[in-house]
Amino acid sequence: MRIPFVICLFPFALVAQDAIYHDPGLKKVAQVAIVCKDIEASSRRWAEVLGMDAPKINITRPGSEVKVVFHGKPSNDRAKLAFFPTGQVVIELLEPVGPSTSWKEELDAHGESVHHLGFQVQDLERTVRYFESNGMGVIHRGRYDKDNGDYVYVDTRKQLGVIIELLHSDAPAK
Repeated sequence: MRIPFVICLFPFALVAQDAIYHDPGLKKVAQVAIVCKDIEASSRRWAEVLGMDAPKINITRPGSEVKVVFHGKPSNDRAKLAFFPTGQVVIELLEPVGPSTSWKEELDAHGESVHHLGFQVQDLERTVRYFESNGMGVIHRGRYDKDNGDYVYVDTRKQLGVIIELLHSDAPAK
């Protein structure tokens, strides 16, 4: 009789452990991302305010190439991106290209505004389980354009007032 009891407790021990896990990467904000309607205009405004040159604007690869999933469904949509390095934190501008992303969803709901705070985490899947076990589910995820890491947007708006992005780079090839 003891074996089934132990087997029943084992999954709960894993959930409880992940429910209290705090990835060290959550202690340092890596980026603040802002969704915008016109990235060129937004980039010029930010460059002027920061006293910097406007960065190069890139467009992401199609979602099907970088495994984008939005609300549990594959998405082929893209985004235009611009990055302003400002010390510890990068300011990222995002202009959605297509309707099926959290970027477009936030832009439609709130206009030009902060979309997420990004954190470079060490254990992506365990950190995702932490958020999910605390009622904060994944809304959008994919691979970096260079296919060398993952990003995951967690819906923490109700609890924290903003989406959290978990960034995890692959280990360097040996």
